[in-house]
Amino acid sequence: MTRRHLFVAFSALLLVAPALRAEAPPATAPESVGLSSERLQRLRSVMQQYVDQGQVSGLVTYVARNGRVAHLEAFGKADVEAGRPMQKDTIFRVASQTKAFTSVAVMMLVEEGRIGLTDPVSKFIPAFEKTTVALPPPAGAVAGSPVSVVPAKRPITIRDLLTHTAGISYGHGPAEQQWKAAGIQHWYFADRNEPVSAVVERMAALPMDAQPGEKYVYGYNTDILGVVVEKVSGLTLAEFLQKRITGPLGLVDTQFYLPPAQKDRLATVYAAKDGKIERATDPKTGQGHYVEGPRVAFAGGAGLLSTARDYGRFLQMLLNGGEIDGVRLLSPKTVELMTVNHVGTLFSDGTLGFGLGFDVIEDLGRAGRYGSEGAFGWGGAYHTTYWADPKEKMVVLLMTQLLPAGNSDLHARFRALVYQAVVGPPTGVPAPRR
Repeated sequence: MTRRHLFVAFSALLLVAPALRAEAPPATAPESVGLSSERLQRLRSVMQQYVDQGQVSGLVTYVARNGRVAHLEAFGKADVEAGRPMQKDTIFRVASQTKAFTSVAVMMLVEEGRIGLTDPVSKFIPAFEKTTVALPPPAGAVAGSPVSVVPAKRPITIRDLLTHTAGISYGHGPAEQQWKAAGIQHWYFADRNEPVSAVVERMAALPMDAQPGEKYVYGYNTDILGVVVEKVSGLTLAEFLQKRITGPLGLVDTQFYLPPAQKDRLATVYAAKDGKIERATDPKTGQGHYVEGPRVAFAGGAGLLSTARDYGRFLQMLLNGGEIDGVRLLSPKTVELMTVNHVGTLFSDGTLGFGLGFDVIEDLGRAGRYGSEGAFGWGGAYHTTYWADPKEKMVVLLMTQLLPAGNSDLHARFRALVYQAVVGPPTGVPAPRR
């Protein structure tokens, strides 16, 4: 080995070593951050019941408060048939939890003055200069009647995409047949032998589901934003995330595709059927193409793999106002803007707000679920979920691989069990008796 090769190898080691150290979260006793060990045992018991009853194969749960991890547990199996146990560092397909990373990437470029929230998407992807909208058939129309297509009233903006108010679905709206004919439906990209940008270019010519700004329509919005990041930065989305987010934060297990040597750390996907689970066999959303596949499409909407530890650290950065361990990605004012309601009553019938990438609790009673006003979060298609609660200084994750999940009540039970364990302020000082 030459002296130059030794220098390169040593330099690479210096870059990797901090990431490995940063990946491990600081742990603490629950009582030191105002949580009850006895009440967290309720959480453990119920999560184990879901495994024992065959409702999930396994899961990992994560609760951090005041910047320290008070609960990180693995339950059940990562692969039932192989007898492989779930581990705290098991890797999961996080699907739409990818959207948070892409949204942060966009806002980093906004902070640099390279993107404006009110910029038209066509500034970066010219194919979107003139878009159209499909109108649903009138009431009483014969099934299969052609849809009417009208011009969009205004350009689609970056903010429309961040808030899912651009009118763009996953290809299942009034013009579903046209989207199907174009081969653009569903959120899954990992099997495609072409970059996401090529698909997005074709997408622009298809009729959207609603006029920009008029409805909340969940769909390809964040995949389009991933392409915007690529156009502005000159990097692939994978390169941008590694260079600007996952690398600096030390998220060593967050990536679009898994190195073959790590395939045994990837959890198996199961499907709910008749109250039980079976190994998922769908060629795409079953086990997928994350180990063996084209490795060409970097989908900003639903493409990443991650661990509870990695994702928890990413969320802690947001909860801290854009910084963790001296690494700042965003300003506190940017995080504040991302985590307030931008859509009025368009999302969830007004029970929740929606910000720049997250749902947001505005009113606890209206939301009708445990949490605090200002808490923000989302989840993924494989039945993963997360949220961050600024008032309680909490970051919470549940990771599993269940698609479809059927009528599982796992998320609601988990959320209640997390909050019932809160017995004092984040500093751990007991709350005054009332």
